[in-house]
Amino acid sequence: MMMKWLVVLSALVAFSECLHKIPLIKGKTARQDLQEKGLWEQYRLEHPYNPMAKFYQSGTESMTNDADLSYYGAISIGTPPQSFTVIFDTGSSNLWIPSVYCSSQACQNHHKFNPQQSSTFKWGDQPLSIQYGTGSMTGYLASDTVEVGGISIANQVFGISKTEAPFLAHMLADGILGLAFQTIASDNVMPVFDTMVKDGLVSQAMFSVYLSSKSEQGSEVIFGGVDSSHYTGQINWIPLSSATYWQIKMDSVTINGQSVACAGGCQAIIDTGTSLIVGPTNDINNMNSWVGASTNQYGEATVNCQNIQSMPEVTFTLNGHAFTIPASAYVSQSSYGCSTGFGQGGSQQLWILGDVFIRQYYAVFDSQSKYIGLAQSV
Repeated sequence: MMMKWLVVLSALVAFSECLHKIPLIKGKTARQDLQEKGLWEQYRLEHPYNPMAKFYQSGTESMTNDADLSYYGAISIGTPPQSFTVIFDTGSSNLWIPSVYCSSQACQNHHKFNPQQSSTFKWGDQPLSIQYGTGSMTGYLASDTVEVGGISIANQVFGISKTEAPFLAHMLADGILGLAFQTIASDNVMPVFDTMVKDGLVSQAMFSVYLSSKSEQGSEVIFGGVDSSHYTGQINWIPLSSATYWQIKMDSVTINGQSVACAGGCQAIIDTGTSLIVGPTNDINNMNSWVGASTNQYGEATVNCQNIQSMPEVTFTLNGHAFTIPASAYVSQSSYGCSTGFGQGGSQQLWILGDVFIRQYYAVFDSQSKYIGLAQSV
């Protein structure tokens, strides 16, 4: 393991000038938008939180109605470039954006791609369908030049929407850029990062994600390596147990040294496209009761905001390394009160370590060696 670290270290020194950084804005969430419009209560009844929707492989890639996603970055597509904001999602593998052929509500209040205004655009020969927890997106495959963080990718295959689920009208981002593996891509499309690697556009087959906790600025996705200013201490390297999602083995979840979830080990994925830490209902209920939260009818675990200082840390042990999340990081505070970032709806097979986890630990995704690196965020 020491050897791996030295190799990575020397590579980082050599390539530090070759990093491509995409700033992420921490923007308004769908929940905030719906709350401001007085629609949130009605909406969460109609669209229950279903974080696992995108992980059930039914021949179509699925995504979820996550009302708390807040990190968006800008990309452009076409010649001349048309700009879009996307969620950089390590839990899915396709890139898609709204198009001028879409009349759904979600397309009316987002940027729409117009193929006729791009001289490098080509139609694909397949339709695209992606299932959501709240409906679906349907559209067409096409290819064009995609520009991400100063990297220009020729002939990237992507989806342009024809219909979009109503829930997406309340999301700030226009579309989604998937960063998981091609094995789970809808229509077996080569993902954006894989194309970057194939075309030699990044110095290393590696990208990393830094999510700031409080400030709106500062978060970023870094293609081609690691930015050592975002973490302290060393990077712990964890081998992937499956190169589909960014999936690893989790040994245990403990509070005050007591095992509270994931008894006997389980699988987890590091997913920037899910806002919470999600696990099986029984395990999550157990964790929430250990930290003193009470679960409401929507499965949200609420706490008294005064108690955050005295609530315990929760430790996730991954491949023998302990990753601890303090209450200040796993409790979210809003004008509507405080709730924990532990969400029900995971499967026994798969936990999702989403943004609540990644804000605490800078995440490095090494697609060539099939490792995830995690280090304490600065």
